[in-house]
Amino acid sequence: MLKKINVEQMVVGMHLKEFCGSWMEHPFWRTGFVVSDPKDLEAILVSSIKEVWIDTSKGLDVARGGLAELEQESEAKIEEQLLELTATEPRHIAPVSIGAELERAAKICFQSKQAVISMFQEARMGKAVDIGGAQQLVEEISDSVARNPGALISLARLKTVDDYTYMHSVAVCAMMVSLAKQMGLSEQETRSAGMAGLMHDLGKALMPMDVLNKPGKLTEREFKVIKTHPSEGHKLLLSGLKVDAMVLDVCLHHHEKMDGSGYPDALKADQISLFAKMGAVCDVYDAITSNRPYKTGWDPAESLRKMAEWADGHFDKIVFQAFVKSLGIYPIGSLVKLTSGRLGVVVEQTGKSLTTPSIKIFFSTKSNLRIPPEVIDLSQPGTTEKIVSREDPTKWRFADLNELWSGLNSAHR
Repeated sequence: MLKKINVEQMVVGMHLKEFCGSWMEHPFWRTGFVVSDPKDLEAILVSSIKEVWIDTSKGLDVARGGLAELEQESEAKIEEQLLELTATEPRHIAPVSIGAELERAAKICFQSKQAVISMFQEARMGKAVDIGGAQQLVEEISDSVARNPGALISLARLKTVDDYTYMHSVAVCAMMVSLAKQMGLSEQETRSAGMAGLMHDLGKALMPMDVLNKPGKLTEREFKVIKTHPSEGHKLLLSGLKVDAMVLDVCLHHHEKMDGSGYPDALKADQISLFAKMGAVCDVYDAITSNRPYKTGWDPAESLRKMAEWADGHFDKIVFQAFVKSLGIYPIGSLVKLTSGRLGVVVEQTGKSLTTPSIKIFFSTKSNLRIPPEVIDLSQPGTTEKIVSREDPTKWRFADLNELWSGLNSAHR
């Protein structure tokens, strides 16, 4: 029997079915477990969550005759209410500027990383994957992308080497959602694509840590081990309940290539599903733009240029073109030179043209000096400045480049 109760009514031994509220309001990434540790109960009580659903068939009930007991509702009505909590019908989310979304996106990035760390730890311990808990995470990421796609996607790129494995899942989730929206997929397909992005690398939870975090080139034997992570992740997902077929497919086939040189099944072109093709593009972009144990991440605009060179054999052209449109030719964080000789960093896409983003100008190449930062929207009528080239950040060594476009210092990320 399902019951909605106040958190004050909870006791150790109850089966927690669902929190009434956002997953960001409590410290647990998953639901559907018996509360066995008093510390977990304390964490719920000090959170902002006021009510929860419990399943009395799997755990303790509230005390009979006490003030804590609430009126029971029919199973059908309760299940209907629970479905509303996880509904995937289109919601009207108003777009906001990147500046308005960055603080919230930073919080989502941090809490998402903690959730994925927990997910990987549970996978290592042999526990079944909790899709219900992960769905709440995907919802929060999807909502952020709906408000402003550039904020969370760009912040997720700024992961540390130690965070890579976990934040990579968050970044690919956000990019899959954005790409699905760009391609005009349905709301249900978009959420499933986000889930696929979040789960695509779950198999890395079972990879040897010394191989996963090796600071140099992998040996042939080590690479053979790493190449098992799609099939290992697929097995882990099969152990869970109600895992979408698309999620399973992307997990298994996100390393397939159009020319058949990928793995694990050497699929070619039309043998690869649309969603696995999407996963391949998002996975590679985040990998090459992120700092890794063995290399520094490439500039976003340079990364897209490199990927365009690989597109014939590696990526589906239509999917790749949609991906570029979702990020812009000069993604947020790209260092560019303008016609005036000034340097700036891309801070936001304007939506009017792929070549006219908003730029924060901060350096003069003519005087070789920093200048007061100024934001210019290249899409505005009468703007004489244009982008003339991408610039290599490693050449200029601006230590505060990420702070310039995000407005956040490292403590906020």
